[in-house]
Order: sequence, then structure tokens, then C-alpha cells
Amino acid sequence: MKPSFRLTLLAAALAATAFAAQAQLARMQPVALVAQATTDSGIVSNPQYEKAGQIAANAWLLLLDRKDWGTAWDASSAMFHEAVPLPAWMDNVPHLRDPLGRFIERDAGQAVYKKTLGTRNGDFVTVIFNSKFANKGDVVETVTTVREPDGRWRVTGYTAR
Repeated sequence: MKPSFRLTLLAAALAATAFAAQAQLARMQPVALVAQATTDSGIVSNPQYEKAGQIAANAWLLLLDRKDWGTAWDASSAMFHEAVPLPAWMDNVPHLRDPLGRFIERDAGQAVYKKTLGTRNGDFVTVIFNSKFANKGDVVETVTTVREPDGRWRVTGYTAR
């Protein structure tokens, strides 16, 4: 699979989760949304953003599990749309997901908040999921979400290995 398509899949994943995360973000107090602490390793921690990104990633993955490819693309971030045009997404995502078989279960692992993704600045959360599928037992799914200007978290990248 081409690296640019992997980035595109990641972008799509981020967009879908944004819808679910928006409701949670709206309930948070403004002080909690900006609370950040930098660790000695330079990683920024923001538990509220990490949770919102994880919620958005989960929602987006449900669209993939239902093979609702078009809605997943629609729910993705602007970054994702720029990187992966809809026709390319619709042609390639079945080749990535169909060999895995029917979705069985998924556990969210670590969620990491970052202020940059490559050369782009913003609010990004990457979530690692340990998933099981009928044709391929253990799969590691990585979903990256971005907080867009409207405050919603949307998928900007996805990989499944």
C-alpha cells in the first residue's frame, strides 16, 4: 500500500470521530480544554483532547466496520480530503479492509496528544487500537484525529497492520 494512501486513510478516520467528540467537548469547561502540561520527554498532555480524539476515532472506525466508506470519507478532516480524493478512497479502502474479514472486537490503547503532525501545527490525537477480525486475528489500527477550526475532531489518518 502506498504511504500516501495510508495517510489518507488516517485522515478519514479522524473526521468521523469528530462528530461524537464535539458533544463531549461542548460539555467541558473552557479551563479544562486549555489545560496542558509538557512532560520531560517533550510530549504534551491534554487528557480532555485525548479523550475527545479517542471518541472521534471510535465513531469513525464504526463506519469502517459497517463498510460505510462514503460516510467515513465525508466525516474525515479537510486535511484528509486534500490528501485522498473520494474516488481514490472508494477504490482503495475495500482493498485494505475486506481482507481482514468481519470485525470482532476492538480495545483502545494509548492516546497521544501532539501540537504538530509532520509540518502541520494544530491539535492532533493519535490512538492505537488492538483489534480482532475474522480473517486476521490481531490487527493494530492507528487512527489520527485533528481538531478542526469549528472545534470538531475529525480523522486525518488511518492504518491497519
